[in-house]
Amino acid sequence: MTFVILSEAKDLLFAAQKGCAICVRDGASSDMRRFFVYILASRSRRLYVGITNDLFRRVLAHRNGESAFTARYRINRLVYVESCRDVRAAITREKQIKGWLRKKKLELIDSFNPKWDDLAATWLSEEAATTDPSLRSG
Repeated sequence: MTFVILSEAKDLLFAAQKGCAICVRDGASSDMRRFFVYILASRSRRLYVGITNDLFRRVLAHRNGESAFTARYRINRLVYVESCRDVRAAITREKQIKGWLRKKKLELIDSFNPKWDDLAATWLSEEAATTDPSLRSG
């Protein structure tokens, strides 16, 4: 399994929020995609663990209420993310984290994001800033 440390994942988050395609070179082989295992939390710290190949799109989908569970419990703050090059590794990691006791999940988040900052907090404001103002309804 190949996991990326969180500091590299934050760089990938920055690229994703700018709408960049996220690919990496793997030796002399062709480009490979990244897959993200992420944890969202509500303000009361209810958790949701998921996997995606498009973190920006998926987080926005959660925030727009497109997932019944996260909409019902207002789980929309990205508090943890890691990336993998292999989808099978990402699925294995997601299942591993989902199988953990809540305490262990909280420790994982605390170890990388002790303040529980929303790692995607600026995404909506930056998206609004880049939207054509003529398309906004008055």
